[in-house]
Amino acid sequence: MRLGVAVAAVGLAVGIMAPLAQAQSSTIKIVSSLPRTGSSKGQTDTIVNSIKMALDDAGNKAGDFTIAYEDWDDATPARGAWDPLKEAENANKAASDSDIMVYLGTFNSGAAKVSIPILNQTSLVMISPANTYPGLTKPGRGEANEPDIYYPNGVRNYARVVPADDLQGAVAANWAKSIGATKVYVLDDTELYGHGIAVVFSDTAQKIGLGIAGGPEGIDGKASDYRALATKIRASGADMVYYGGITQNNAGKLFKDLRAVLGNDVKLMGPDGINEQAFLDDAGDAAEGVYMTFGGIGASQLTGKGADWYKAYKAKFTGEPDSYASYGYEAAKVALDAIGRAGKKDREAIRAAVFATQNFDGILGTWSFDANGDTSLTTMTGRQVMNGVRDEEHAVILQAQ
Repeated sequence: MRLGVAVAAVGLAVGIMAPLAQAQSSTIKIVSSLPRTGSSKGQTDTIVNSIKMALDDAGNKAGDFTIAYEDWDDATPARGAWDPLKEAENANKAASDSDIMVYLGTFNSGAAKVSIPILNQTSLVMISPANTYPGLTKPGRGEANEPDIYYPNGVRNYARVVPADDLQGAVAANWAKSIGATKVYVLDDTELYGHGIAVVFSDTAQKIGLGIAGGPEGIDGKASDYRALATKIRASGADMVYYGGITQNNAGKLFKDLRAVLGNDVKLMGPDGINEQAFLDDAGDAAEGVYMTFGGIGASQLTGKGADWYKAYKAKFTGEPDSYASYGYEAAKVALDAIGRAGKKDREAIRAAVFATQNFDGILGTWSFDANGDTSLTTMTGRQVMNGVRDEEHAVILQAQ
């Protein structure tokens, strides 16, 4: 998932240019780098819970190794969200610690742009439970220099267990048409994740005969008022507004002003960037009726091993896991499996084992990584806010074409 700033150079400037010699102690460290400060904390709490749960389920062992886990914050109080300098600091710290064999994260796609090239130079594998920007892994799906710019040693070290936005944006456009939208005004928060998914939505809409009334148009994420924009959207004749972006870029205020001007006759839709309690809290009554996509299967819709995990999570933590919690658990289990198969405390061996993951029988189903580090899973979820909550009972399973 999800903040595009030209900050990859932040990490590259620090430059750790050669793989570190690995000490052969019996303890391997796994760290996560997620926003643990600010409004994303509600979601990342459940991801961290799930990582710890995966380690507990394995007895904190992988093969002959004892696993030690550290929960790192890539957000700062000043930003209230992930910070590129903090993410670079985390990545460099991990790259320099010869006991760290796996880096779980990031939550935001822009943060991944910072850390991937730093970790790549020491072959430290990175597994994300939440990044969805296609350009991190897929040639021709992002900027012209992507994804190769993130892999200075020429070998992929980044994988993700969640489907990318080239699938989610397309699924959202098809869903919008199926629920009766005919003309959509597309907005985004101008960041890597938000603009990327908005472009995919817009491109797909035009291919399937869904009209575009305007956009993708970027908003000012710090604006105090969006009523003039809402008035322009009303004049366009749009019967839906699609917002590509995250809660933390003033989505609550945006949706309040859209509702105030457009009323309830115009449908509102957004991606997993707003599929969180923080958005419901910020938007208040304006969130009612909003359609949301999630680039995966919600915890309550999981079956088999996933359903068992869902029940166990609720029993253990006396609360509901948020959307990415199951993906945090899966990422940790993939890491443990790869360490066991590698059989040695060696970054390159563990990286190769992660990328060799095939037919993994996890809580998300049976799936594999492709050569780019992308999951073979393509099933997604659609929800609508009803009575102030994301309606799980009537969640719609959406399949990428």
